Amino acid sequence: MSAETTRPAEESYEGEDGAGPRKVARVVLLDPEDRILLLHGHEPDDPAEDWWFTPGGGLEGAETREEAALRELAEETGITDVELGPVLWRRRCSFPFAGRRWDQDEWYYLARTTQTATAATGLTELERRSVAGARWWTCQELTRAHETVYPTRLAELLRTLLVEGPPARPVTLDTEIV
Repeated sequence: MSAETTRPAEESYEGEDGAGPRKVARVVLLDPEDRILLLHGHEPDDPAEDWWFTPGGGLEGAETREEAALRELAEETGITDVELGPVLWRRRCSFPFAGRRWDQDEWYYLARTTQTATAATGLTELERRSVAGARWWTCQELTRAHETVYPTRLAELLRTLLVEGPPARPVTLDTEIV
């Protein structure tokens, strides 16, 4: 088992029918300099317990994962000028956050943008209490980072993506249960 997890700031953790893991769409957003955008999150009642993660969140109603990825990106960053690419990675994870257990089935989409200014104007109440901002990271910065970043292999995954391009099929990452 790897040490990967993603701790999003979302309101619900199960699928709409209450069965199975929550379906989540995440975005690996790259700018023209191949920097990746990460959000800075923390436990709502403990800002010292913090981490960085990719934008994204759970599907709402009958929306597709692609629709959810674009909606969540717009809500969390204000960025709407994106070209959504293929699914890069898929992952199951389970972790505690904000006093509950979150079980998720995450799909990570590649996206590119020239828009680098961010404005988190569509955050939920929980997100407003647990998302402290956003930052563009180079692959080299991620490799050297002492901060917690999810998924924990993100620097390695990003380096492979930048060198080899998107995989022919989505790569299944190790399941993480925290």
